Amino acid sequence: MTAAPNPEAEHAIADIARRHGLSRDSVLAMAAALRNGGGTMAQFSIPELGGSGQWMRGGMTMVGDMFDHSLKARVDALCNELAQLLSTTQVFPEQTNWWPADLGVPSSTGGQNDTRYAVFPAARRLAVQMRGVTRVFDTAEHRIGGVQQQQGGPSGTVHFTSQLGTFDISSLR
Repeated sequence: MTAAPNPEAEHAIADIARRHGLSRDSVLAMAAALRNGGGTMAQFSIPELGGSGQWMRGGMTMVGDMFDHSLKARVDALCNELAQLLSTTQVFPEQTNWWPADLGVPSSTGGQNDTRYAVFPAARRLAVQMRGVTRVFDTAEHRIGGVQQQQGGPSGTVHFTSQLGTFDISSLR
């Protein structure tokens, strides 16, 4: 269930849904996915948009049917518009951070299904929440630059990329 938008954002969400020919719920689900991706990326599973997919500002769009270029363009247009809205309007009520406050502000966050992560390079820490349980890891010498989450695979399948290669949380303390 996606959080209800703030009353002042409700009109904008309805207008975007109308212009893109989508339901309000689909637009809200994409807005929530974008919020979870820091406003610059989204991992989503929205039936009205072809099921599972990913979007990243700057041109990377993946949808279930990789040859459906019109769907890719539709997702890209929707995400660009919602990213702009999220950067100028508080669409959803304030969220409290799920990671310990002493870690500060993360350089990146993301999530899919019941797993989410936040990277804190200054503190050399990685916070991962799986099925509601948050754990904090020492990233040691890893400077995390990428994250991959497998869709449709085992819950919690997350791999990180650093200057030392690809790793998962089982290799961290």
